[in-house]
Amino acid sequence: MNTIFGLSHTATLLIWTLVAIVFLIVFISKFKWNPFVTLLLSCILLALLAGMKPADTVTSITKGLGGTLGTIAIVIGLGTMLGKMMAESGGAERIAGTLIDKFGDKKVHWAMVIVGFLVGIPVFFEVGVILLIPIVFIVARKTKMPLLQIGIPVLAGLSTVHGLVPPHPAPMIAIDAYGADLGKTILYSILIGIPVAILAGPLFGKFIGKRVQTEPDPKLVEQFAMKEGRELPGFGITLFTILLPVILMLIGSIANIADPEATSGFTRFCEFIGHEVIALLISVVFSFFSLGFARGFTKEDISKFTSESLAPIAGIVLIIGGGGAFKQVLIDSGVGQAIADLATNAHINVILFAWLVAALIRVATGSATVAMTTSAGIVAPVLAMSPGANVELVVLATGAGSLILSHVNDAGFWMVKEFFNMSVPQTLKSWTMMETLLSVAGLILILIVSAFM
Repeated sequence: MNTIFGLSHTATLLIWTLVAIVFLIVFISKFKWNPFVTLLLSCILLALLAGMKPADTVTSITKGLGGTLGTIAIVIGLGTMLGKMMAESGGAERIAGTLIDKFGDKKVHWAMVIVGFLVGIPVFFEVGVILLIPIVFIVARKTKMPLLQIGIPVLAGLSTVHGLVPPHPAPMIAIDAYGADLGKTILYSILIGIPVAILAGPLFGKFIGKRVQTEPDPKLVEQFAMKEGRELPGFGITLFTILLPVILMLIGSIANIADPEATSGFTRFCEFIGHEVIALLISVVFSFFSLGFARGFTKEDISKFTSESLAPIAGIVLIIGGGGAFKQVLIDSGVGQAIADLATNAHINVILFAWLVAALIRVATGSATVAMTTSAGIVAPVLAMSPGANVELVVLATGAGSLILSHVNDAGFWMVKEFFNMSVPQTLKSWTMMETLLSVAGLILILIVSAFM
């Protein structure tokens, strides 16, 4: 590769990376090109500018795309099926209703953050919003509380899980890229995620609910009206079904900690059922019985639900694959190493670096998932040269960075705006502020935990 303006090889690589990222941002946000197509074009642009051979460029893209989607595509597919079973059975309604009864009208916004957190575990943020919006409308109407005081805690719960808690695809991408331990990441994510969700949810929700007054669109309320009179599944069985994948993964991790060499057959069995793919597969099959046949659905109904649930996630899967391809090109072209050398020489805290990279890409592209996948490729080589770093906390720092400052280039921004019937300034004051609070509070807590680990 020829250097430009007599700069060093490292500086030239960094300039070409900047050119490729600017290309990515401009074409996604300004020209509204499909993110998957734009990611692939950015990969090719960066690879050729960095001096890779055309044949090697194609190999790098396919390797990165295939490697990333190997596990993630299965996790997304199974997680979406689990979410669909919960929606169709009325499981989400049951969880919300039970928590509201337990907490009472005055503290119902505390129940809503728990609802968002639990329902968010098996489903994508967008799916979670669609699942829970009817509950938000009904609870706000019943309790006569401001809509955002009920809605913000739900969004905070969903968003925290989306950015920080495995088996969500975004944290799983970073776990895979950094070689982090799944069980430890789950434990840290819950330790950090719960206080962050409380701050950005019920506490901020109560504050902003009084200041941004909004009423839902009556047509939307009518469209999302719940099916009256249907019998809902039990609270216990619904909760167990949702949490089953997390329980199985934790069992696998505990067995691994207790017997790191996997000397017994029991440890190997626990590790097998604790693998994210197997844990989700067991949970989905279990949901066919607990939320399907037990609720009177036929095998044809369950087949229809699971097939329907997959169509909307095709675009998400491809974008994640495109992000993986970009990550691989960053590594194969030597850019990853150049950034690692630079960060190491600057003695930057790797947790802060991971958060900053993810935050910049998130603000620029509007996608938490693109931010997570792209920054994983930039941060992984830096992490490899930081032997004392807590890898699991770097995963969470990347996740926290990917949540910051959702604005007009984020699909989630427009989704929240429309469902809550807000203007753009109102959405910036409420939703954007909540996401930024989550991100910054998450980083502060991660840095505090890292001081003791």
